Amino acid sequence: MIILGGSSRQSLAGLRLSLDEKLKGLSAADCSAISKDLFAALLAIDSSIGLRRALTDPARDAASKSELIADLFKKSIGEPALALLRAAVSLRWSTPVELADAIEQIAVEAEASAANISDELDRVQSEVFAFSKLLIENPDLRQALSTTSDSTARKQELLKSIFGGKFTSYSNELLAHSVEGRRSRSIEKTISSYSHAVTARRNRVNAHIRASIVLSDAQKKKLTDSLTKQIGQPVHLNIEIDPSVIGGIAIRFGDEVIDGTISKRLAEASQALVS
Repeated sequence: MIILGGSSRQSLAGLRLSLDEKLKGLSAADCSAISKDLFAALLAIDSSIGLRRALTDPARDAASKSELIADLFKKSIGEPALALLRAAVSLRWSTPVELADAIEQIAVEAEASAANISDELDRVQSEVFAFSKLLIENPDLRQALSTTSDSTARKQELLKSIFGGKFTSYSNELLAHSVEGRRSRSIEKTISSYSHAVTARRNRVNAHIRASIVLSDAQKKKLTDSLTKQIGQPVHLNIEIDPSVIGGIAIRFGDEVIDGTISKRLAEASQALVS
């Protein structure tokens, strides 16, 4: 889990909105391609302190940072990922490393979005968590993935031999990235960071519904279709029957709360009377 400073938290929130826009209506393969491109750019950005500083220098304007990103990556990654990197460097970050943290998060979320489109996001969340537990419980595996005596390719082959036929392709992609882009962290901390990012994306595409009565299949489909259209990716409903809700429904969706209940309106009216 990444812990960001004040300006970086706001910037990450804005960058995640940009990611939502880029992912709207895309196929799972397209989302995975964006993830792969972002991870590739992250390796380059992470390898140079000077580059990170140049991309987060508050004295440089957004246009020059965007131009630097284009010069570095326009021949090696696709336009959607390039646009996200441009958006990232136009924002304000508390420290240079937090720019890299944010790029890593949206790279993981893009892969999680691919899993969501294939209706496998819950499984990916479980698999990444299971792998994190296995690392803690198995020191031999942890050592094999952490040693500097083996190449990244050899480590990825080891992961593929163990998990390739058991995990989804999306989980296997994240595992492969975890040994390539550890970013001076332990493999356990890297996977923990990925796990939190997958959970963040899952929360982004799950809507919590409060209603006083059971919704019909037709109502659930209409609501699902409406929310899916809003975010541009499949949305899943978690429905809670709450007798305190008087008419209408309350929806918590990502960072938004949509409350159309009578009880909410009565509470607001009551507050207005006493204020």
